[in-house]
Amino acid sequence: MKVLIGALVLLCGMAASHVEAACTVSTGGIGFGSYDVFSGSPVDSTGIISFSCDKKSDITITLNTGGSGTFSPRRMSGPDSLDYNLYLDAARSTIWGDGTSGTGTYSQTNVPKNTTLTVTVYGRVPNGQDVSAGSYGDSVTVTILF
Repeated sequence: MKVLIGALVLLCGMAASHVEAACTVSTGGIGFGSYDVFSGSPVDSTGIISFSCDKKSDITITLNTGGSGTFSPRRMSGPDSLDYNLYLDAARSTIWGDGTSGTGTYSQTNVPKNTTLTVTVYGRVPNGQDVSAGSYGDSVTVTILF
C-alpha cells in the first residue's frame, strides 16, 4: 500500500536582536511524494530556506517542532500520524531544531549585505510505519535570529 504524503510547509518568522539591520527569510516546502508501507527504505526529500540581510550580520536559523510538539519525532497529521524529521546535514544525523533537546541550529557569521543565500533542509520519513492511505502534512515555523 502506498500513502500519499502532502508537502511539508515551512512558515517564516523573524526575531531581531539589533534594530539597525533587517533580514528576510523565505522557504520552499518539502514534498515527500508517496510512502510505501512495505518498503524497507525511508523516503528522503529536500527543501530550501533562503535569506538575505541589508547589513553584514551574524544569523541563526531555527525550526520549531511543527504540530507534534516534539523534535523527535516530528509528526505529520492525516488519517494517522506519520513520523518524519528535518535535518541540518545530508547524512540526516543532526535534527534541525532550536538548539534544545539535542537539536542543532544553522548559524552563519558575517552574512554578506544584500546577498540572498540558501540553505538546504534535509527531510526523512522513516520506513516501517503502518499508516492508512491518504494525505499527510505538517507546518513548521522557520525563525531567523540576527
